[in-house]
Amino acid sequence: MRARYGIPLGITAAGAAGLVYAAGFEARSFRLRRVTIPVLPAGMRPLRVLQVSDIHLVSGQRKKQRWLRSLAGLRPDFVINTGDNLSDPEGVPEVLDALGPLMEFPGAYVFGSNDYYGPKLRNPARYLIEKATGRHGLNGNAPAVGVIHNPWEDLRDGFDGAGWLNLTNTRGTLKVEGVAVELTGLDDPHIKRDRYTEVAGGPSNAADFSMGVVHAPYLRVLDSFTSDGYPLVLAGHTHGGQLCIPFYGALVTNCDLDTDRVKGLSTHTSEGRTSYLHVSAGCGTNRYTPVRFACPPEATLMTLVSRK
Repeated sequence: MRARYGIPLGITAAGAAGLVYAAGFEARSFRLRRVTIPVLPAGMRPLRVLQVSDIHLVSGQRKKQRWLRSLAGLRPDFVINTGDNLSDPEGVPEVLDALGPLMEFPGAYVFGSNDYYGPKLRNPARYLIEKATGRHGLNGNAPAVGVIHNPWEDLRDGFDGAGWLNLTNTRGTLKVEGVAVELTGLDDPHIKRDRYTEVAGGPSNAADFSMGVVHAPYLRVLDSFTSDGYPLVLAGHTHGGQLCIPFYGALVTNCDLDTDRVKGLSTHTSEGRTSYLHVSAGCGTNRYTPVRFACPPEATLMTLVSRK
């Protein structure tokens, strides 16, 4: 009996321990990523940009709320929120409370699918199937049925009331100590709400610096931003793979971006031009899969400096 059942019991125990670690520790082990990106024109002073993404707040997540409030101590020049703030239709007041100190700084935002719609329980194996078939979200799949509609209008009104720019398929400009930063944003490509034709044309000559902002880093969007000449694009959505294999990395990105660029700083090339791409691994999870493994939750403080 000992020889027959020893290995299965050992595997079961190891799996249970891994689940406890992924849900009980790592999913709440919040980190700050710091990165320097050489994208500014020569002679411009450095800009400190805080990116928060994929908060997926569920009512009662006090530790996450305290950590988000503490990020205001970084004193960024401006804040970019790349969407998926909600994983609970009742979570809007707590999101606004958690981000309240950050909304005292200039900022801008785009929404993700989970801001518009509540999450549903799904088989995690579907992410692997979608990767194999090339269908993600509403890109090739049938429309979702019976989804919960989140009160995203209340979230929008809270952000707008604080002075953050709504970048839903539009452009906006932040004034940061005399520097004009142009932000060109798109609605979420994961649910096919992106409308690049409405913002096409590349950076404005009136801006000192321009960058693209989107929730999900689909290749069609990255191609458009890059070929139009934006030096930097910020995105989220991927959760960094969420469940990663140590010394290997992510298995999926939940979009058509390759896993080598699932999080952090990389580059993207289209039509002979190259842009920097920063993908945040985000600081939350879907409420039905509240685990992370080898991929801790994060926010990113970017220091933008002059190009070499």
